[in-house]
Amino acid sequence: MIIITGGAGFIGSAMLWELNRRGEENIIIIDDLGSTTSEKWRNLSGLRFADIVPIDLFPNLLERGAFEGISAILHIGANSSTTETDADHLLANNFCYSKTIASFCMAHNVRLIYASSAATYGDGSNGYHDDMLQLDKLRPLNMYGYSKQLFDRWAMNKGILDRAVGLKFFNVYGPNEYHKGDMSSVVYKAFHQILEEGSVKLFQSHRPDYRDGEQLRDFVYVRDCTRIMIWLLENHVAGIFNVGSGEARSFKDLATATFLALGKQPVIDYVPMPETLRDKYQYYTCADITKLRQAGFGEPLTSIEDGILEYVQRYLSSDNPYLDDRNPSL
Repeated sequence: MIIITGGAGFIGSAMLWELNRRGEENIIIIDDLGSTTSEKWRNLSGLRFADIVPIDLFPNLLERGAFEGISAILHIGANSSTTETDADHLLANNFCYSKTIASFCMAHNVRLIYASSAATYGDGSNGYHDDMLQLDKLRPLNMYGYSKQLFDRWAMNKGILDRAVGLKFFNVYGPNEYHKGDMSSVVYKAFHQILEEGSVKLFQSHRPDYRDGEQLRDFVYVRDCTRIMIWLLENHVAGIFNVGSGEARSFKDLATATFLALGKQPVIDYVPMPETLRDKYQYYTCADITKLRQAGFGEPLTSIEDGILEYVQRYLSSDNPYLDDRNPSL
């Protein structure tokens, strides 16, 4: 049995699809499906799993031994809002909840793969190297990043990362992110802006060393994330690993690729960045994936041109944009 926390979410449901594609169905989903206005449930509607358990009930059921034969827990669920200001909520949801799961896994010899975040790197002044010896030097820019940093450091100090894997996801995009609202990818937002307005809005630069739209990010297709997690399930390496493309590309590149996937010429408008974001804004991120490669993951990763082309044409432009176990490829 495999348990996926956050299994109805973006990366979690994509991982469920990946496991289904490989014949795995004995999977427990841990998640809440949201209010009456949420369409999050649709991420699961075309996929196969054994059961679904609400988030709040899971820790108690886990400690009571309600699940038998667990081989792995993929702890993907978290409050991932970088603008969340309720520090106590993030502490409870992203740190304390994760400690309970990790402690169970270590006590019962269960494989643990959990989601950390590239937000732990802060402004990037200490680089983007997934060296655990550098953890204490990192300074996240928001409470979300700090909650992930807290758990990374706790897991390292308790020796958990000698057996478990923490994944620092960079800017992930792809199908099943539609419920994320303001936290959805720039690709998803750009697609709808193009259809509705004929143009894409990007932030102006407020630094002299970056031109408008030339702020750089490591954009990674969700399919690459799931392939990496499958590889980690099959290969018992341990530690913290970056999950990104290993290449920094501009928002202008991303917007241009979205226009071209729709067969349109790029029309980009640059708007001022809100003042509340300017001091916390990252102008450059790029995953150093050397450690992952050295561990043995050798598959090629998807360029933003190829990833956006597939995402736009196969999913966003489809009547049913959701991942489905009847769809043989992503």
